[in-house]
Amino acid sequence: GSTSTNDNKQQQTSCPFHCYYYNTAFQPLKSLFHKMEEPLDLIRLSIDERVYVKCRGNRELRGRLHAYDQHLNMILGEVEETVTSTEIDEETDEEIVKKQTRKVGMLFVRGDIVVLVSPPLRTG
Repeated sequence: GSTSTNDNKQQQTSCPFHCYYYNTAFQPLKSLFHKMEEPLDLIRLSIDERVYVKCRGNRELRGRLHAYDQHLNMILGEVEETVTSTEIDEETDEEIVKKQTRKVGMLFVRGDIVVLVSPPLRTG
């Protein structure tokens, strides 16, 4: 049996990334998504590239991804770690936001603290 054009269009738009295929601003991502079959593929394609990792405890990491596993345990190199904390000024009752940053040569990140992993920006 043959399928109508509307059926084919419906199947295309059910893809979770359909918005990227119809927006020319995201054309570089189209070829990237053809290489992905599961969510961890996005991380696999980021090996040896700089990634952003948001962690529990108001901790952010930026570094080169060397290795990862299915639990999101990661080895990052050339890491910049930022910890954000807030305090209340007792005199003015204002919230004071403090950011502490440190550089680490190599870091093991345990997967259960990972909230988000952002791959590098791909422009072409």
